[in-house]
Amino acid sequence: MTVPGSLPQRILLLAHDPAKGRVRLGTNLGAMVRAAALADLYLSGHLTDTNGRATAGTRRPDADPVLATLLDDIAGSRPRKWQSWVDRRQHATVVAVRRQLADDGWVRLEPYRMLGIIPRTRVTLRDPRVRKELLGRVRSALKDPISRVEPADAALVTVVVAGGLGLVLDRRARRDARRRLQELADISGPIGPALRKSIEASAAAAG
Repeated sequence: MTVPGSLPQRILLLAHDPAKGRVRLGTNLGAMVRAAALADLYLSGHLTDTNGRATAGTRRPDADPVLATLLDDIAGSRPRKWQSWVDRRQHATVVAVRRQLADDGWVRLEPYRMLGIIPRTRVTLRDPRVRKELLGRVRSALKDPISRVEPADAALVTVVVAGGLGLVLDRRARRDARRRLQELADISGPIGPALRKSIEASAAAAG
């Protein structure tokens, strides 16, 4: 089955809880979506790691507008650590990715007001099988020979784990697959550690 092309779009769909019809409260959605965008650019060669900092490569700009905007930001900035790019513009990136999914027909967006006051957007998956396909890719990445795992699927799992998305992989599953998760994280480069640091820093600031 066909799934959305970008990792940020795939993460947003995986984070959607079908039982609740929305993303669960407390989900590190913004950080995960930003990390997924960085992973996409890293795997495609648009970004490289230079002494722990994200550096724009020499390939042509990415065709995806969300990824292209992030790449332009990195190319036009002084070198920054990966975590810094995970931290930035999280809400705006989620909104942009959500709009992409709607424009391409993956989801339906319905504006409403929580408590009759606070503006919110309800996201409905048009075809639940797409999310099931993504869950299948996560499971396959955990059990297939590592040589057969697509880098994008390795990064998908890495973001899910580093972001603590228990809806997809609970604590027991992560514990049982610890060795394989490290192998997948190695494929994904600096993304997993950057995401964990971003979430830890945010939690510390909130505390």
